[in-house]
Amino acid sequence: MDYQKKPWLKFYDPRISTDVSIEYDSLFDLLKQAANIHHEKAALTFFGRSWSYKETKMISEWLAASLYRIGFKKGDRMAIMLPNCPHYIFSLFASFRLGGIAVQVNPMYVEREIEYVLNDSEAEYMVVFEALYPRVKQVQPSTSLKKVIVVGFGGKKVELADGDLYFEDFLTHDNVIPEIPIDINEDVAILQYTGGTTGVSKGVMLTHHNLLANIIQVCDFTYNAVDEKPENFKIVSVLPMFHVYGLSCNALSGIRIGGNQLILPRFDVNEVLELIKREKPFQMTAVPTMIFALNSHPDLEESNIGDIYYLSSGGAPLPVEHVKSFEKRVGKQLADGYGLSETAPSAISTPPFLPRKLGSVGIPLPGTEARIVTETAEGIVDVPVGEAGELILRGPQVMKGYWKRPGDTEIVLKDGWLFTGDIAKMDEDGYFYILDRKKDIIIASGYNVYPREIEEVLYQHEGVEEAIVVGIPDTYRGETVKAFVKIKAGISIAPDKLIAFAKINLAPYKVPREIEILDDLPKSSVGKLLRRMLRKEEEKIKA
Repeated sequence: MDYQKKPWLKFYDPRISTDVSIEYDSLFDLLKQAANIHHEKAALTFFGRSWSYKETKMISEWLAASLYRIGFKKGDRMAIMLPNCPHYIFSLFASFRLGGIAVQVNPMYVEREIEYVLNDSEAEYMVVFEALYPRVKQVQPSTSLKKVIVVGFGGKKVELADGDLYFEDFLTHDNVIPEIPIDINEDVAILQYTGGTTGVSKGVMLTHHNLLANIIQVCDFTYNAVDEKPENFKIVSVLPMFHVYGLSCNALSGIRIGGNQLILPRFDVNEVLELIKREKPFQMTAVPTMIFALNSHPDLEESNIGDIYYLSSGGAPLPVEHVKSFEKRVGKQLADGYGLSETAPSAISTPPFLPRKLGSVGIPLPGTEARIVTETAEGIVDVPVGEAGELILRGPQVMKGYWKRPGDTEIVLKDGWLFTGDIAKMDEDGYFYILDRKKDIIIASGYNVYPREIEEVLYQHEGVEEAIVVGIPDTYRGETVKAFVKIKAGISIAPDKLIAFAKINLAPYKVPREIEILDDLPKSSVGKLLRRMLRKEEEKIKA
């Protein structure tokens, strides 16, 4: 093994392979094998009802047969616009069974965004939650959509247009479907639309191979070094399945290990803590804003959350001060990780067999190569250990490309390497640290200022709950630093006091010249703080 270029390999537990071997013929084969092994074990639990692995496979096949009957064929796109629920899993695997492409649609989307995704993907089929049905019907005439299947959870049904059916009415109770050949390396399984952080939202093409590889990487890293595995894995499944983080790291990985996913349609801190106390789950994965909410709850310790074997966070940087506070209260290591939609999504993680370094997102997953580089006149070169540069990644989980956007694909995929646009550094042990997005760097008086560094300092103040730092135009410095802050409940503090605090902990050119206190900071659908929204608002004001 080349520890010189991959120093992180020396930390791998002997039970963890350094590479990835895929033993499945397709994503549907993942469910098929799980059903053969676990059969009557609970796979999905949702508001008091459970579905076994046998039932989950059977319903998925029934749905696939129903779709096949009305003309769904390999390569067709099926949009899924649902909150977390068993029907999400049924719909995904029905599409996988037929060689279709599942299009992930955020349930929070408004009509304009729904119309864009449907038109860009050219989806002709859709499974939608009944409360969102009117939005879909509003835009359907402007799209290729021809079949809408509606999911409800009981209660009074909404009136559907001719041709549309509720899930249970659409389902045919047979599984007569021909075998559909799947090329796991080439066939796209999911279109995951990016948040549009660099312009218009793009469909990330994730193949069966991409997703299977990442599922195996995540499961091996998380579970292969577990000494005492419980008879029944219970996993808190509250991360949105419409986001690839919740889909791959929870929903699909849970199926591979034979877990029982305790599904919640949305994050409610009281509901989550009650679930943890009652069910005693083995694993929970969250995003930072969920950790913030948990850490602010007075009854956190009483929930026995510290008994969870593996607690992890991802999707956005996790402030060091929040990690320290959370770990002190629960007495358990909180692991951080890093990934992108383009890497299906996990690339770097802190596995449970490895001590966490504060501020680090961990080490690369099996089969993943990572480098920190910079562009010179001679081309792309690696930077010295400990110095900042752009993080680039290569591995079996790296996307096929962007849907119908070969130009955009060529910009980020070069010789198999994904140029992430994230500024990072690697220490001598091979632990990685994410500093910022490349485009978020503030250049003030010629100095590079990393917003995350300033945010970390602000989080050290006892009154700060959330912080976002952006660069704003400045006639003298080019750009200057502005911070937006949400203050903890019950605390009052003036912006000038926070600026004074920053001056004690930062070089003068890094200190925010302005701090604005807001009741809430903008967040994405998975709870990621949205720097770009505040930056755009500032640009409009300064224009």
